[in-house]
Amino acid sequence: MPLFVKDTIDTFLTNVSVTSADETIFLALKLGGTYMLLSIFSGFFLFLTRQTIIIMSRLIEYDLKNEIYDQYQRLDYGFYKQNSTGDLMNRISEDVSQVRMYLGPGIMYTINLITLSALVIYQMVLISPSLTLYVLLPLPLMSFLIYKVSSKMNNLSKEVQVEQSFMSTLAQETFSGIRVVKAYSREKELHDKFNKSATNYKTKNMRLVKVNSLFMPTIVFLIGLSTVLTIYLGGLMSYDESISPGGILAIIFFVNKLTWPFASVGWVTSINQRAAASQERINQFLKIKPSIVNTKKDQAFEFKGNIEFKNVTYSYPNSGILAIKNLSFEIKPNQTLAIIGHTGSGKSTILNLLMRNIEPDSGEILIDGINIKDINLDAFRRQAGIVPQEVFLFSDTIGNNIKFGTVDGLASQEAIEEVARKAHVLHNIQQFPDKFETLLGERGVNLSGGQKQRVSIARALIRNPKLLLLDDCLSAVDTQTEEIILTNLKADIDQKTTLIVSHRISSLRNADKLILLDNGSKVEEGSHADLMDLNGQYASIYAKQLTEQLD
Repeated sequence: MPLFVKDTIDTFLTNVSVTSADETIFLALKLGGTYMLLSIFSGFFLFLTRQTIIIMSRLIEYDLKNEIYDQYQRLDYGFYKQNSTGDLMNRISEDVSQVRMYLGPGIMYTINLITLSALVIYQMVLISPSLTLYVLLPLPLMSFLIYKVSSKMNNLSKEVQVEQSFMSTLAQETFSGIRVVKAYSREKELHDKFNKSATNYKTKNMRLVKVNSLFMPTIVFLIGLSTVLTIYLGGLMSYDESISPGGILAIIFFVNKLTWPFASVGWVTSINQRAAASQERINQFLKIKPSIVNTKKDQAFEFKGNIEFKNVTYSYPNSGILAIKNLSFEIKPNQTLAIIGHTGSGKSTILNLLMRNIEPDSGEILIDGINIKDINLDAFRRQAGIVPQEVFLFSDTIGNNIKFGTVDGLASQEAIEEVARKAHVLHNIQQFPDKFETLLGERGVNLSGGQKQRVSIARALIRNPKLLLLDDCLSAVDTQTEEIILTNLKADIDQKTTLIVSHRISSLRNADKLILLDNGSKVEEGSHADLMDLNGQYASIYAKQLTEQLD
């Protein structure tokens, strides 16, 4: 395009004395029309370039996010005990975005710089080697200055992101714990804390804005400097006819074409640095091998109901604390085993071992006589219904939270209402204006502790599991409600293998067998009657709890 302008201008100036007004108008229209046509072609191919590279980078971003998410789901329980949620979220969002910026704009502008520079500088040298040298001198300086500005912006951006993350965390904790905040009347203190963070965020952002404001002026100044040099030096050179007026204009056009490729050098360098760091962080997670692997995925497994622990020992890997020590017990089909013990005695650890969220240090866990490592873990888990100690409800409707317990996510309204009735939460749900369509806040914040536990029980029951695990899931309900729920669940419990963990003996006394744990070791074992006759620790705990209830 600049060469076309050069030839047209030079032709016009050469023949200006013999050119009529009509010919001049025709030449101008021809120049404008041809230039417009070339601009359309240029825009079309630029569109194809961006479609090819930018869209491909988005597709790679899509694949990478899915790959990381799949990896997160493959990784075991121990991984999530060692890594914070914020860090995991940052790697799948911010780090992936940085990599995409390199794979898209980073690569595109690099290719553009190399290709365009080679073609343009070659043509400029053909027009005037000396003028080309002079007018290109500011461009490397522009690349260096933009690199420094980009580096400064990168560092300031990180500070802004850190402060923004802190603000988000503070706001999330405040909203999630709003009941506690209001109960202790700490609104002002938290408001001041948030305001301080917001002020820091504003200050850091303003510093970033000031640096960012240097970006365009730097480019415009150096472009202007190159243009002024072209006009001044080209004008001097035109006196001895070493360059034509059309050549001067063509070089101005060429300089403008080179401006952004050179300006992008510093920006692309900064992008590459950030992308390299982000990809390294992503690779750290992608290279992690889960310590628990389901090696029998393609093998069918039908749980018959027998569970046996044989001399199982487990220590927490970080602290080295012995949670379970040489524990042995057996649950037969359709039997109910209850586990009781003080806080920290290892009750919940047993359930994690049974679901193979963690691996024992020694001993064996047998499912229907087969080592748990040699069965299809996914199939086994699909046949289990778990009510965890720490209830987690999604920010969704109550009905969808209950349906989450099904294997395929499908359940009739009648089935949902039936399990809600068994969990003794149906009457609470029906009091809400939207009933089962009531949208829950984060972690079910608009339900009471007892209601959340009962919705969690309903979620486990709707699966109609062959193995039912209840981990202290009635701690937030009163004894009367507890009795109603246990009565409702009796028919279900009698038809499946059940393991109940609780602090309350009232929740356990009807179990076929009870185990009393103390510091990870089995202290007493037997039915409620057997342990009462033994008159040991279990009988002592029962007497204390009975006294507390009477008081």
